Amino acid sequence: MTSETPTRAYRRLSVEERRTQLLDAALSLFAHRAPEEVSLDDVAEAAGVSRPLVYRYFPGGKQQLYEAALRSAAEELQQCFAEPPKGPLTRRLGHALDRYLAFVGRHDAGFSALLQGGSVVETSRTTATVDGVRRSAVEHILSHIGAEEPGPRLRMTVRMWITTVEAASLIWLDEDKQPPAEELRDWLVEQFVVCLLATAGRDAQTAAVVRAALALESAEGPVGALVRRVLPVLGDAGHLLRPGAT
Repeated sequence: MTSETPTRAYRRLSVEERRTQLLDAALSLFAHRAPEEVSLDDVAEAAGVSRPLVYRYFPGGKQQLYEAALRSAAEELQQCFAEPPKGPLTRRLGHALDRYLAFVGRHDAGFSALLQGGSVVETSRTTATVDGVRRSAVEHILSHIGAEEPGPRLRMTVRMWITTVEAASLIWLDEDKQPPAEELRDWLVEQFVVCLLATAGRDAQTAAVVRAALALESAEGPVGALVRRVLPVLGDAGHLLRPGAT
C-alpha cells in the first residue's frame, strides 16, 4: 500500500539562489516587523531552512543579514525614479511615484524603521545605504527636468521634495494608507510643481526649467487641473498684485 501524500520535489539551489531566498524571507519579515523584532530563527522558518544554514550564508549573524537585505531593498528603491526621458514631467513623476508607493506599501513597517532610524541594528553602513537612495532619487529627478548642472536653489528644491515624499509616505502608513495611493501620488506631483514655481520666482535656472516643463503639459493634464483648482482660491486676492494697496 502506497501513500497518496504528494512529496515536494527537492531541487538544490545555487549559492546565489539560496542567498536570494534568504534575503527575500528577511525582507518579507522586515516588511511587517521592526528589524530588532526579527530573529534568525524567524528568517530560517520563513525560508524553510535550518538556522545553521542561515549562518552559513551570513556568518555575521542578524546584523549582516539585515544590512544585506537593506542593500537589496535599496537597489529596488533606487530604480523607482528611473523613467524614460520622454513625455510630460508630471507623467514621468507619476509613474515613478506609483513604483515608490507600491514599494512602501509592500514593506510597510520595515520602511518606517528604515527611514525613522532608531533600530538596534542601525549602523553607519545602513545610514549610508539610506542616504544613497536619497541621492539617487535626487539625481534621477534632476535628470528628468533636464538640469545638467543644477544650481544650489534648484538642487535644494529637489532635495526638499524628496524629503516631503519620505515624510508623506511615513504619515500615509501611520494613517492606514489613506488617502488612496493614487490620490497621494497626484498630490505629491502637485507639490513638486508648486515647489518649482516658488523657486522659479527667485532663480533664473529654475524658471527656465519650469518653462520647458510647462511646454510639454496639456490643459487636461495634472498642471492644468491644478491651475483650475487654485485660481478660484486666489481670485479674491487681486490686491496682492498691487503693492501698497490696502
